[in-house]
Amino acid sequence: MSAPAAVAVRTEPRITGLTTRLITVPLRRSWGVEAPENHVIVTEIHTDDGGAGHGFSWTPTIGPQAVKALLDYDIAPFVTGLPAHPETVWDAVWKRLHEAGGGGLTTIAMAGVDLALWDLQASRANTSVTGLLGQRQESAEVYGSGVNLHYSLEELVAQTERWIAAGHQAVKIKVGKPDIREDAERVAAVRSVLGPDRKLMIDANQRWDLPTTLKALDVLAGFGLEWLEEPIRADDLWAYRRLRKHSPVPIALGENLHTIYRFRDFIEAEAVDIIQPNIIRVGGITPFRRIVELARTNSIKVMPHLLPELSGQLALTLAEPTLVEDVEEASFEQLGILAGPSPVRFSNSRVTLTNQPGLGFRFADAR
Repeated sequence: MSAPAAVAVRTEPRITGLTTRLITVPLRRSWGVEAPENHVIVTEIHTDDGGAGHGFSWTPTIGPQAVKALLDYDIAPFVTGLPAHPETVWDAVWKRLHEAGGGGLTTIAMAGVDLALWDLQASRANTSVTGLLGQRQESAEVYGSGVNLHYSLEELVAQTERWIAAGHQAVKIKVGKPDIREDAERVAAVRSVLGPDRKLMIDANQRWDLPTTLKALDVLAGFGLEWLEEPIRADDLWAYRRLRKHSPVPIALGENLHTIYRFRDFIEAEAVDIIQPNIIRVGGITPFRRIVELARTNSIKVMPHLLPELSGQLALTLAEPTLVEDVEEASFEQLGILAGPSPVRFSNSRVTLTNQPGLGFRFADAR
């Protein structure tokens, strides 16, 4: 009897190197004195079969050099030699870095590796990351968003008029002026321009405490708000639990939660109606997908935070329609840092794919 034929076992290519470079780009419309620019840490992973994956990490203000240093000195040596599988690498790196913090700069840095590995996987399959993960939506609605608390009332109204002209049916503005009466004047002006049928969201960016938030809602809830975003320090689960019990407006948060465990804590405490994970801040596509499934099993809506060219791609993989946030003139394409076409197209307040392989991000040389 002849011996059975050997069965070839497919082995995952292994990582041979990780390189990074930092791009700092001034915003076309400043987000205020605290955030006049954005920082992108471009990542490239190479494998032993000649493959290459392209990704990035991002931070608007704090720590771009620290993120780059984590990637260069702690992550790159550790991932070299590992199989180039996104989820396997993510779990291993998170355990490795955990003593430096379970989230924050650690997960922001990890996103650069995770995105590059998903780009590599999709490119090998000659499809987009959206196609690799399974596209469930042909397009997603985009809402107009502005970092505009420093705008005058006239500037805010003009921005709202631009959003309407662009076809947006939903917009978001900042609140948190020292005098709630000024917030009320600004929200009233925007609602007047929008009319009664378009959606209006407000974001306080952690500027209030619980008593101030409740007082603000007494004044602002009557303007037909779709949600109130992150009014209190994001760490304060106790306050959010109490706020949601009394708020007439849905509560949204998540841009400053960095791990699935913190999202779980807020969801189990019944402290949130809508979660807004930032794909970079949670550590990339791998943890973002896990957080989405956690939300779905608890009937919580997911609205990705910022980065529309990335969030737009992932939004098309979600089982339920979502809104994609587009801060005015702040996309990578509008900032002029892409070396090629954008992986998505924005038209008539919808986002669709341009059907490039992988994630579709190629960044220009630093200026």
